[in-house]
Amino acid sequence: MQEEVDLVLDMCKDAMVQAISYLEKELAHIRAGKASPRMLESVTVDYYGSMVPLAQVSNLNTPDARTIAIQPWEKKMIPVIEKAIMAANLGFNPENNGEIIRINVPPLTEERRHEIVKQVNKEGENAKISIRSVRKDANESLKKLQKDGLSEDIAKDAETTVQEITNKYSKMIEDMLKNKNEEVLKI
Repeated sequence: MQEEVDLVLDMCKDAMVQAISYLEKELAHIRAGKASPRMLESVTVDYYGSMVPLAQVSNLNTPDARTIAIQPWEKKMIPVIEKAIMAANLGFNPENNGEIIRINVPPLTEERRHEIVKQVNKEGENAKISIRSVRKDANESLKKLQKDGLSEDIAKDAETTVQEITNKYSKMIEDMLKNKNEEVLKI
């Protein structure tokens, strides 16, 4: 029976780690006014008939806090990359000089910063909901094991462990949201 309890706890941790990873990915896409190559992670480019991530056909870097520079491996890819960035609807206006594509990340208005904070908090709430759902599923699995003969003491200890895991990952979410909101609101 202890093996089943350990399995439930491991699945619980794994699912919560996935929720945290997903939140990290979503927060990376949210623009905080500072340029980052991760802002373009969702952009895919038509490269000889295959859709590939932008990073596989070019070098991405940030020469300063407000600029993303894209240097394609092949010059003929410049118009294709520009179209892909426009099609991704990220609110960027790429400019090219025939060799390199530059994206100027405009500073955020106060109103836009508050909208982004709401978006960050919404993503955080989704992650918290996901974690609470995992906790509920784990506790239901433990109750089922208890009906199948697991002792009440072991079940209670396991439920306490599930709650501790939940608290740990909830705290991680709170910290991530706090950091992202500070980053967004910093002028």
